[in-house]
Amino acid sequence: MTTLAATMDRVATATGFSGVVRVDVAGETVLERAWGLADRAYGVSMTPATRIGVASGAKPLTALAVMRLVEDGVLSLGTRAREVLGADLPLVDDAVTVEHLLSHRSGIGDYLDEDDQDDMLAYVMPVPVHRLDAAESYLPALDGHPQVFAPGTGFAYCNGGFCVLALIAERVSGVRFQELVRQQVIEPSGLTATAYLRSDQLPGDAARGYLDDGPRTNVLHLPVVGGGDGGVYTTAADVHAFWTALDGGRPVTPGTRDEMWRSRGFLDRTDRLDGYGLGFWRWGDAVVLEGYDAGASFRSAHLPGRASWSVLSNTTEGAWPVAAALDAVLTDGSGRPGRDAPLDVR
Repeated sequence: MTTLAATMDRVATATGFSGVVRVDVAGETVLERAWGLADRAYGVSMTPATRIGVASGAKPLTALAVMRLVEDGVLSLGTRAREVLGADLPLVDDAVTVEHLLSHRSGIGDYLDEDDQDDMLAYVMPVPVHRLDAAESYLPALDGHPQVFAPGTGFAYCNGGFCVLALIAERVSGVRFQELVRQQVIEPSGLTATAYLRSDQLPGDAARGYLDDGPRTNVLHLPVVGGGDGGVYTTAADVHAFWTALDGGRPVTPGTRDEMWRSRGFLDRTDRLDGYGLGFWRWGDAVVLEGYDAGASFRSAHLPGRASWSVLSNTTEGAWPVAAALDAVLTDGSGRPGRDAPLDVR
């Protein structure tokens, strides 16, 4: 019988994978391996402790920071964005609420519409990336995009909506967004390596993001500091700690967590993700984090109270074949993570 470790090593070697894979089942870490280089220029090897950018895998942190403010009574799911935005972003419909933004049902025009991206390696940011270092700095990029549909009448994945959430959270709390996430989410969840690092001054334990097989990094493709829609750096161990914290009722109460994990309906998507809650994807009985950008690909699936498996890569496409192979081993015969999936980790 082929072991899980052997299967992952075969797929990682065959695809030239650069990143980290971790699998935890019933409280036991059954696999944690690293492949490739964190820094190609200096030949620094990837390790399980390497911090890797997870792109939109950071959206749940934004959602949790917002929901902490909801629990504290500073915001409500029914708070209208206009109440906080004032005269800013006038094309955002006056009826858009915090809940609409969290569930990708706001209908606002997106500054970075992934459905229109044919080339993930293109320079797609509408303003110089070095200027995008704080929630307020996104205002010029978010402005000028007409409403796509009436709030609450459809679903459209919207990066801009989470940037608006960061702006709202920062304004009502009086705390810089990245610091707010650290105080309200990262520290209460026990995450020791997760942070919004500057891409132009990464520390030695962080992986550079690579566009392809060569030496070019993604430093000119993404905001210099991650914001509401993504860009945090983390480790495989912290991703597992994140799931463990949520199972244990941190950083939000179990009731709030369950509401965030509740799917807002079926999504007509071509991939296997079949629902979305408030900041979290749903796939069968699993809750999923996913990120995809120039020099970053990430997927983590979690069966609450039972198992989690994660793939973090510092290349644009690297995570997907490894994640597909991992899913095939850890899901049931239907290819979906059901509560009774065998989780074959031999």
